[in-house]
Amino acid sequence: MSNNNIRKSLIASAFVGAFTLVSGVASATTLSELQKAAGQTTRASIQSQEKINNIYDQSQELLAEYRSLVEQTENLKVYNDHVAALVSDQNAGLTSLDKQIGTIEGTKQGIVPLMYKMVDTLEAFIKADMPIDQKKRLERIERLRAILGNSAVNTSEMYRVVLEAYQIEKDLGNALVTYTDKLAVDGGEISVNYVYVGRVALLAQTLDDKRAWMWNKSSNQWQELGPEYLESTKLAIRVAGKQAAPELLKLPVLAAE
Repeated sequence: MSNNNIRKSLIASAFVGAFTLVSGVASATTLSELQKAAGQTTRASIQSQEKINNIYDQSQELLAEYRSLVEQTENLKVYNDHVAALVSDQNAGLTSLDKQIGTIEGTKQGIVPLMYKMVDTLEAFIKADMPIDQKKRLERIERLRAILGNSAVNTSEMYRVVLEAYQIEKDLGNALVTYTDKLAVDGGEISVNYVYVGRVALLAQTLDDKRAWMWNKSSNQWQELGPEYLESTKLAIRVAGKQAAPELLKLPVLAAE
């Protein structure tokens, strides 16, 4: 090969090498840019997805808040309806109370005189009844009169104590009770044990058990009993005082006319 041909071959080889080197640099530069662009795209996609996720989360929070507000609004409506019903009922109650107050005032005007009549009637009954613990019963009448004249006691309480006094008198009809008090005998007074069996019999016996009397409802006075009734009267006093077991008592009772 001639020198010229060798020189041409070297030049061609050098040109080809140079071209190949330039092409390799260009290819490397383009790949790096592509990779960089791909990375930016990926980061942009990630950021976009994060924004989408944030927007979704916010929308869910707003939706939950909206639902909560709707529920609160419904609850408030139900509560307001409930309060309105209560207010309406209270207004109706106030109207009814106003009417009742007017009726009560009218009732008071009628019940106060009635209570005074009831006390007078009770006092007359006690005085006409067997003298069962009469002093204590008449003292109760005086307390009733004091209560009726006390401005600090309301009408309902007055009426209650009057009815209570009537109940006490009613219970005497079924009671078996003994107590100690004085008895007027032979122009003087002696201590005796009284015993009453309902309103069937009222008896008295001296503390030494040697004498006994019964209340005669026909003559309204005390009548002395014979010695055959001393033991039965003593037993009745012991039973009434819960010092002996209850048993059949033999007591003097006036026959009905």
